[in-house]
Amino acid sequence: MNVSSLGRTKWRKKNPNIRIQPLISILILFFILFFFLFYVDIPKYIFPSTSNSFSSVSQFPSQCQIGQTLGEKYLWFAPHSGFSNQLAELKNAILIAGILNRTLIVPPILDHHAVALGSCPKFRVLEPDDLRIRVWDHIIQLIKDHRYVSMADIVDLSSLASMIRTIDFRVFTGLWCSLNKNLACIKTSELESSSLKQCGSLMSGMDGNLGKCLYAVKDDCRNSVWTYQQKNGDGVLDSMQPDDELKKKKKISYVRKRRDVLKALGPNTEAGLATVLAFGSLFTSQYKGSELYIDIHDAPLDSRIQSLIKKIEFLPFVPEIRNAGKKFALEKIKSPFICAQLRLLDGQFKNHWRATFLGLQQKLETLKNEGSHPVHIFIMTDLPEANWTGSYLEELARASDAYKLFSLQEKDELVIETAKKVAVAKHGLKSGVSPKNLRASKMKKNCASGTLPSILLYLEESVCSCASLGFVGTAGSTIAETIEIMRRNGSCMKQDKIE
Repeated sequence: MNVSSLGRTKWRKKNPNIRIQPLISILILFFILFFFLFYVDIPKYIFPSTSNSFSSVSQFPSQCQIGQTLGEKYLWFAPHSGFSNQLAELKNAILIAGILNRTLIVPPILDHHAVALGSCPKFRVLEPDDLRIRVWDHIIQLIKDHRYVSMADIVDLSSLASMIRTIDFRVFTGLWCSLNKNLACIKTSELESSSLKQCGSLMSGMDGNLGKCLYAVKDDCRNSVWTYQQKNGDGVLDSMQPDDELKKKKKISYVRKRRDVLKALGPNTEAGLATVLAFGSLFTSQYKGSELYIDIHDAPLDSRIQSLIKKIEFLPFVPEIRNAGKKFALEKIKSPFICAQLRLLDGQFKNHWRATFLGLQQKLETLKNEGSHPVHIFIMTDLPEANWTGSYLEELARASDAYKLFSLQEKDELVIETAKKVAVAKHGLKSGVSPKNLRASKMKKNCASGTLPSILLYLEESVCSCASLGFVGTAGSTIAETIEIMRRNGSCMKQDKIE
């Protein structure tokens, strides 16, 4: 091959099709990308900015954009189990919100055991994300059934106004989920819409953490014990750990560490930067010398939190319930009386009737020998009167010369009238903060004739707080513990005006 032929080979014209093929490929890719961006519903936060993935809230869902405009940082949690457990969680939530300087989202009262956590001592509990989404779904069901009752409708939080900021779940969710109206006014079709489900998924942490928008706490009682200002209390192992047998049987790899809540979740942490901090369960109790989840009983270096700890030891019921309890004691029982709280049907208590009745029997024998007859007894029990046959309660009812029994039922006039007053008062929507563009006054309008709140339990507890001859409660019952706290703090002695 000569030089001239080499030159012709090197500089000959290329086939034009060779240049067109890459261009066609680029056009095809462009159209595919265009289709996905404009016709497929892909969350914007999946494609974060390359410069700073958390720099602009506009990259995230609309809820995050709204949250950025509120100017507050919030804390919400997933209550569960019975009312007394939910009240204990509310107290812990108030405490942690105070430590972290966050506005507490006050939840509704969930149906008894509608959502269960599991067993912390056995290291068998729901994952925080799962617990939060179950709570969210149940709350939506309460709204659909017009049975929503805020914790602040029943528990008086007014004394905490100067110490902590609160906001009703309905007010917050109405804004956060772009509803901008009373949740009671929403049609069922709207409640079932994908947008509200997506909002719940986001709030529950099912979609993961979203930068400065939401931080979902993954820690639970299996791996963490929250502390505050304790010496050597951050990062050290807790005294309660799963034993070798449990580790092998349940394939558990958990290690429980004690962690300072402010250091882990406070300002300048990833959690501290988020608008919403979402906890799972906040329930704790003592077990084998250790707290199951939250071990904060004092704040030696923080007088404000120390005052808050003392304040939340006793949270009274709203005046409407306190007044009704005193009214029943004064106008119905009329004489000094003893209260007997007998839990007989639920869980472990159904197998311990004899022990439950024994304490009451001993107390009544003492009163009968010391005082005049008959001894007045207020009976608070989950055993219907039709099923008293063959029990100690039947013996008491028959001994009318020695004992006079009193009780309350859902259908009683006092219970119904008190429920109406609670429904009208709407304390939950009166207390706390409201964003300017969704004021609580807009939420007070009744759009549906919902059922009256079930207040029998709280009214019974209020009556028991007035029992001057004493109180006998079921061992291990959280209801009994609540009544004892009410009695120690003189709940019945408060000078509420009885209407």
